[in-house]
Amino acid sequence: MTADRRAVPAGAVAVLATDRRAVPAGAVAVLATDRRAVLASAVAVLATDRRAVLASAVAVLATANVLNNRVAPRLAPLTSTAATCALLALARRSGLSWSELGFHEGPRGLRIGGALASAVAGVYAVGIAVPATRRFFRDERALSLSRARALEEALLQVPVGTVLLEEVGFRGVLHALLARSHGPRTATAVSSALFGLWHVLPAIDMMAANPALSGLAAGEPPGDGPRRGDGPQREDERQGEDKRRREGGSRREDGRRREDGRQGEDGRRGDGAAPGPPVRASPWEAARVVAGSVAATGVAGVFFGELRRRGGLAAPSLVHVATNSLGYLFARLAPAEPGSGGGRLTGAPGTGPEPPVRS
Repeated sequence: MTADRRAVPAGAVAVLATDRRAVPAGAVAVLATDRRAVLASAVAVLATDRRAVLASAVAVLATANVLNNRVAPRLAPLTSTAATCALLALARRSGLSWSELGFHEGPRGLRIGGALASAVAGVYAVGIAVPATRRFFRDERALSLSRARALEEALLQVPVGTVLLEEVGFRGVLHALLARSHGPRTATAVSSALFGLWHVLPAIDMMAANPALSGLAAGEPPGDGPRRGDGPQREDERQGEDKRRREGGSRREDGRRREDGRQGEDGRRGDGAAPGPPVRASPWEAARVVAGSVAATGVAGVFFGELRRRGGLAAPSLVHVATNSLGYLFARLAPAEPGSGGGRLTGAPGTGPEPPVRS
């Protein structure tokens, strides 16, 4: 018993001493392991969330683009408002602040945007006053509308249906998401490229509404140049006529008659006679117009991104509204071209084609 009494306390003391050293060491090891695991898990979740939020934002924009340009253009203000709210909810849930989203520098942005909007109005005024550039401003989407519909486009469809979503979506949410993970330069480049791709559908509509401007976007010289109808088909006809002329005799005379007839037809069209059936653009021509428009709007996106950096979303938004809304006004103010038969399309007021959302 005496031996046992001495042995038990000694053993207990040994065990306690051992446990005392083992427990803190084990706790430290577990805490260190947990800290690394928790940090790694947090980083993985954040990276996954960023990619998921970015993909969700792009999906929202793509859906709104199709709805606004193809499915329900007249409901664009409702669609764009809903899409804007969804994008802001995604951004805020991912931890982005209002300042990161571009809602800052309000007074400065209004000053910068107001000055540039006035400059846009000045450029438009000069553009419609100079005969050489006037045709670039005559957009059939604007000329076919009644006054009430033109005001709706300029005061509702453009500011709410177009500019609100594009500025918050591209210069706000996408830019902020990309800037947080890749820096502001990459954010501007990627968001501007996506902004250019956003304009594929409007570019296709522009080919019919404003052939002069779409030709410029395709890289055609700004001079009169050949008409759109004078494409490969007419070039083949000319080559065939040259061959017939070389064969001589009656075929050469027939070629002259055909050339005179074609010139007379072109003259009648220039005198305001009813044009023939519209000539559809070839796939190559359509691709050139779309590529030119995407590139031009991508460059505009870079410019708007710089305005956003200097004056928040207010600066590019004002310039964007001025560019699109004033386009409707100055298209209607532009004097008619000589021999065009008037400034408006024929038909009852306001019965022209439904204008897609302008961008």
